[in-house]
Amino acid sequence: MKLANIFEKKTVFSIEIFPPKAGMGIESVYKTLDGVEGLRPDFVSVTYGAGGNADKISPSYIAATVKQKYSIEPVAHLPCVHTTKEEVQKQLDEFKQHGIDNILALRGDRVPGRERGTDFKYASDLVKFIRENGDFHIIGACYPEGHPESGDLDADIENLKRKVDAGAEHLITQLYFDNEIFYRFLDKIRKAGINVPVEAGIMPVVNKNQILRMVSLCGASLPPKFAKMIQKYEPYPEALRDAGIAYAVDQIIDLTASGADGIHLYTMNNPYVAKRISDALPFIYESRV
Repeated sequence: MKLANIFEKKTVFSIEIFPPKAGMGIESVYKTLDGVEGLRPDFVSVTYGAGGNADKISPSYIAATVKQKYSIEPVAHLPCVHTTKEEVQKQLDEFKQHGIDNILALRGDRVPGRERGTDFKYASDLVKFIRENGDFHIIGACYPEGHPESGDLDADIENLKRKVDAGAEHLITQLYFDNEIFYRFLDKIRKAGINVPVEAGIMPVVNKNQILRMVSLCGASLPPKFAKMIQKYEPYPEALRDAGIAYAVDQIIDLTASGADGIHLYTMNNPYVAKRISDALPFIYESRV
C-alpha cells in the first residue's frame, strides 16, 4: 500500500527502528517489532546505511518481514552515495518483488574507505531516478536546522525544493528538540513552495551519550530547557529516561495541537520507551478511517 493518502485521514504516527547488529541476525528485528506491533503505527521504517549492515541482510528482506510477519506497512531506506544506477535498479526490482511500495530516498552518509559513486550526487538525483524507473511512494529527509554540510538553511531548503520537485511526496525531519525550530522551518519551506506533508521527527532521550552522538551527527541544537534536564538527571538513568519520555510527549502534544501532519518516532530500538509515549498519547489514533 502506498502511503500517499494517509495524511488526509489522520495525524500520521510512524516508527523507525535499526537493522540487526553484527551477529544478531533478523531475530533482533523481530524482538523490536514484537514490542512495537501493538502500537499500531501507520508505517515502520528500518534504517539501512550506505554501508549496508554487518550481516548482509537486504533492505527488501527486512521490509518484507515487517509487512508479512507483522502486517505493518514498511518503508525501505535506500541510500545512494556509494551506488550505481544499475545497483539501484536491481534494488527497486527487489522491492517490487517483495511488495514494497514505499521508499525513503537518501543520499546517505559516506563510508570511510569507500569511493563515492558518480551516478547520484544528491538525494534529488535518486528521487528522480526512482520516479522515472519505478512505481513507488517516495519519501525524503529534511533538516529543520539545515543539513550539517550545507552551512546555510536557505540553500538547504533550495535543495529540498529540488528533491520535492523531482518526486518526493512527503518528508520526514531529522530529530530536533525545540518545536519553535520546526515551526520556523515549516513556515520557510511553505513560502518556498514546498507543500507536501511533513512528519516531525522526535527522539526520546535514553541516555546522555546516545543523544550527544546523534546531535553530533545531525547538527541538532540543545535548547536550555533540554540541556538542564540532561544535566539534572544524568546521574540517575531511570529518572533521565522518564524525564526524556515526558519531554518527548510534551513535544508531540504541542505538535499535534498545532496541526502537524505526522509524528515519526525514532525509537532507538527501545519498545518500552515507544510504548510509554504511545500510552500517553491515545488521541494520536483518532480519526482513523
